[in-house]
Amino acid sequence: MSTMTGEAPSRLRGLLRGSAGIAVAMAVMNVATYGFQMVAARLMGPSNYGAIAGLMALLMVIAVLQLGLQATAARRISATPGHVAQIEQVILAVTYKAAFVLGGVMLLVSPAVWVLLRLDSIVPAILLAVAAVPLTIMGGQAGILQGERRWLPLAGVYMAVGVPRLLIGTAFILWRPSETSAMFGVMVGLFVPAVIGWWALRHGRDEGETSEDHLARPIVRETLISSQALLAFFVLSNLDIVVARNILDDHNAGLYAGGLILTKAVLFLPQFVVVVAFPSMSTVEERRRALVRSLAAVAVIGVVCTLGAWLLSGIAMVFVGGDGYLDIESDLWRFAVIGTLLSMLQLLVYSVLARQGTRSAYVVWLAVLGLVGASAWIHSLTGLILAVTVVDGALFVLLLALSLWRMRLPAPAAPAAPPV
Repeated sequence: MSTMTGEAPSRLRGLLRGSAGIAVAMAVMNVATYGFQMVAARLMGPSNYGAIAGLMALLMVIAVLQLGLQATAARRISATPGHVAQIEQVILAVTYKAAFVLGGVMLLVSPAVWVLLRLDSIVPAILLAVAAVPLTIMGGQAGILQGERRWLPLAGVYMAVGVPRLLIGTAFILWRPSETSAMFGVMVGLFVPAVIGWWALRHGRDEGETSEDHLARPIVRETLISSQALLAFFVLSNLDIVVARNILDDHNAGLYAGGLILTKAVLFLPQFVVVVAFPSMSTVEERRRALVRSLAAVAVIGVVCTLGAWLLSGIAMVFVGGDGYLDIESDLWRFAVIGTLLSMLQLLVYSVLARQGTRSAYVVWLAVLGLVGASAWIHSLTGLILAVTVVDGALFVLLLALSLWRMRLPAPAAPAAPPV
């Protein structure tokens, strides 16, 4: 009995220290993150929750720099482990500078955020600027841990992104259900993963090999290149709530924000497909088949979610926000369709990154401009849902066609022109 008792904790530690622990941590992070949005939607009601949804959407967009830093750090450390000490030192220096620069920029534009999202005061916009600092710092830290394959502390960072937001954010909303209280809880919660990352990296690394390839300038250049395609996607996937806040009244904008809870859930549910498919999409021999199979898997998940939202709309309303959002119950399946389109678009964007075809990001930016232009003719919640669906659907068809054309086999050894 004692042997079996001792084996269980050992197996648990082995799970957490391996890549499976990352999957569990990301699941906890996503559940907690969307748990906070569900709690906020229910406690604050449609009119007030619309502003929080807008702030969270903007936070997701500015997190692109964090993702770029993480990708750069992880790729460089994995590719050149002998230079890990130099890379870690330079990445952290670049990360801290980038974090404070981004925080300063967001502080400067906080009056514009206040007006654009029609917030009650400028304070939530200022809190958003402060939150950008630990959020960005966490990106560089997570990239180093990922590149060094230190899965246990990386799992701790991921879980700390979601759980403190749920607990601290909910506590502040219960204390005072306002935009400022909710954003303050989010801001405080984001310092937790940054502290965990700092603790895991506090001892640094012994001196190793050095190279001019790992100086600040090339690292900054790679980070910006890695971020631009992701930025285009995140702007597109979060632009609709900003449009809603400016063309609809507070109630309908809040209803749309409630429906987006389901959209984001469907968007992030198949993330594991991207993680599993990414290595195969990076090879010439497998990338076309991997993309097609992965898109099929994401589409199946999306269809199941859409049918569930249609047939079990009453149950889905519990997760959206409850009785205050009954006006959109009949439209929930449409929000699931948008989430399905976005999840497939996300897979296509990562496929572009895998084959280093960053110019396809320009196509995504065209979709952003298309949605902005269409907003001039939108005057209802239903019209906004339709416009977003059409824009996302058209972008998916175009980007898929471009991707399949670029990946046709046999692929040329040296393309005559840069990737589309």
